[in-house]
Parts: sequence; structure tokens; C-alpha cells
Amino acid sequence: MTTAQPATLAEALPRIRAVLAEFPKGVGERDLAFEHPDALIRALAEAGFGRLRVPVEFGGFGVGLPALFELLAEAGQADSNIPQIWRGHFTTTEVLRAETDPVVREHWLRVAGQGAVFGNAQSEPSAIVAEAVAAQGESTTGWGVTTTRVRTDENGDRFVSGTKFYSTGSRFADYIRAAVASEDGVRSFVVIPARHPGVTHVDDWDGVGQRQTGSGTTLFADVPVEPHGDIGRYRESLRGLDSFVQIVHLANLAGIARSLVAETTDIVRARTRTSLHALTQNAAADPEVLGVIGLLEARRLTAETLLRHAAERLEAAHASGEESDYTAAYLDTSAAQIAVIEAVLDAATRAFDAGGSSAVRNSVHLDRHWRNARTLASHNPVVYKPRVIGDFVVNGVAPVPGYYTNRPSAADAEERTAQ
Repeated sequence: MTTAQPATLAEALPRIRAVLAEFPKGVGERDLAFEHPDALIRALAEAGFGRLRVPVEFGGFGVGLPALFELLAEAGQADSNIPQIWRGHFTTTEVLRAETDPVVREHWLRVAGQGAVFGNAQSEPSAIVAEAVAAQGESTTGWGVTTTRVRTDENGDRFVSGTKFYSTGSRFADYIRAAVASEDGVRSFVVIPARHPGVTHVDDWDGVGQRQTGSGTTLFADVPVEPHGDIGRYRESLRGLDSFVQIVHLANLAGIARSLVAETTDIVRARTRTSLHALTQNAAADPEVLGVIGLLEARRLTAETLLRHAAERLEAAHASGEESDYTAAYLDTSAAQIAVIEAVLDAATRAFDAGGSSAVRNSVHLDRHWRNARTLASHNPVVYKPRVIGDFVVNGVAPVPGYYTNRPSAADAEERTAQ
């Protein structure tokens, strides 16, 4: 962290955008070399990027969801690794904004307001999960199997041990929000230090896209739980997260759509010839080539419009607090997911039609957009979303909230304490 954090949003935004402007320089080369943008991610943190959703009273800028997701789309255009790296951080700040324990809420929001970055360690390697299911017969409902455990020593101190995968952003972070199971099997989130000697970040993410997100394995060996480290214990702190985490991907996909328009336009303007059957040898005047750019622009507008709609629906759900509004936000987010993925993957394929055979060269880096969009489309699998929407439309069956199904309510806990 740095002592030179910007004091206001007006001061932060030019600094954030100046850092974002550095990411496109060499982004294609980083992709081919599997080189992580460590220094640039730290520069974003120092510019105040992680403080965007932290309330002003705790040192943040308190921006609304539409503004946050617009900035994430800008980041996705600069380098689509950025929003995914920061997804765990912004998810954590969402949990903290709604944290029911006032001491925990203030403590961690002040830490985030000082510029600290949070990483994610929620999912676990499928082989380890399968082994746990076979050995213990654990249920796979709700949060699924969590083999990462918290143990309490004789002094009452708690330590986390286990293995995580898809631990996106953790290698760049100061703290990690880890999904754990207690000794009696209760699942929860705890905050642990990301740079403790017991934390090992393994650079083994081998996806076809999103190669610089640090989404590989993270090993925990007796890593201490931070003071006030229990967060999101009750369902009230987790409402809307199913929509939020998906809208981060929508913002990223909108950013990719912007990149496709900009980079393909540059390719067309730089072309010195077209082909035998073209109506003109000037690519910038070729009707078919111009039609490709027009389709890419239409796909961009689709992505941006649906992103804005989803963000506004989730913002409205937070304002009302009604469960029916959270359901509506999730359904609209799911519909947006379907349409945005189709639009951006189509754009990422059609872009090559504007550039000819030279566009497939590694040095052009155009292929990274399809690979990155395809990778993002594989998270929170879109294949299930049409059925979820259809079941609600036809049968009135609301989708199950993945983050807080079977989670206790703070109100119920208070009632039990009072008794």
C-alpha cells in the first residue's frame, strides 16, 4: 500500500485512467508470454481503483453499481485480465458493505479504504472434492464441498489449511477471502493474509484465455485467520452476489467488444489491399469489410446496453431490499449473460473477416479476444441459464441463490440470542 492514495474520486479517476492507458501497451505480448501485469495491478491499487465501492466514511469513493461496472468495462477494454483479477476484491467489498457485524464491517472497509486489495479463494480442485465426497459422503448442495478447514489451537487462535483453485487475483492481493469449513463442518468466509509464509501461489492456470489472472492453485498451510476475520456469516451480507459476480463478467465482455471494434478498425485502415473479388482495393471503402465493422459495432452496443440494464436492476434491488427484486435482477442478469456472450463471441469470430489472412498472425493478437471471451463465457455456465429463465417464466420457479441458500439469517441469530 502507499501513502499517496488520491483523496477524492475526482482526483482518482484521472490516475486510474492513466494506469489503464498503460495496459494495452504490450498486452498481446504478455498474453503469448504468460506474463503477469504485477506492477500495473499494483499501480491501479495505488491510484484508488480498489476503493471505488468503499463508502466515503471509510476512505472510499462510494460509487454506484452502474458507475463501477462502466469503469470495469473500461478496464476490460484495456486488458480483459483486469476485471477478473479484481473480481474477488469487489465481491469482498460488496459483502463488507452489507456486513451485519458493525465492528467487522468498519474494520475491513477501513482497510480497503486505505488501499488494500482482496483476492479470492472459494473453489476447490475437482479431484480433491471428488475424493472428499467418496470418502465422507459429503453433500454437494448449496456451497458444495469445502475441504479447506479451519482449526483452533489451545490458545483459541485459528488457522486455515487446504487447497484452492480458480483463486483469481490472490497472487496480486494483500488479503484473501477464503471459503472454509470449521471443525464441525460449518461453511463460511474468513479473511487471511495473502503474503503469509503459509500461502503458496502456484502459477498453473492453463486456460486458453484470461492467462494473466493468477487463476491457478493456492495452497494454505496453517495460515492464521485475521482479527475480525469472519465475514459474510449471514444471508443479509450475501444478497445480490449471484448477480454481482456475473455482471463483472458482463462488464469485461463489453470491454472486449469495444476492443474488437477499435482493433479491427485499425486493421482495416492499415490494409493496403483486399482480394480478387472485392469491389475495391481500398479496404476502408470495401462494402463487405465495412459491413463487418458495422456488425461489430452492433454487437458492442448490445453488450453495453445489457450491461447497463443489469447494473441498474441490481442497484434497484439493493434500494428496495425486496427478495423479489433480487430474483428479478438475477433473471435479467442471466438473460443478459446469454445475449452478451452470443454477441461478443460472434464479434470475436467475425472480426477476422475484416482483416484477411494477415489477421490470424500471432503478432496481430486478434485471437486473444475470442479466447478471453470464450473463457469468461465458461464461468457460471451459460448453458443452464435459458432453462432457469424459462422455468420462472412458465412455472414461476425462482432461481435458487447460490451464495446464501441454507445460510442463517442475522435476524434469526438475534432472536435465538435473546431467548
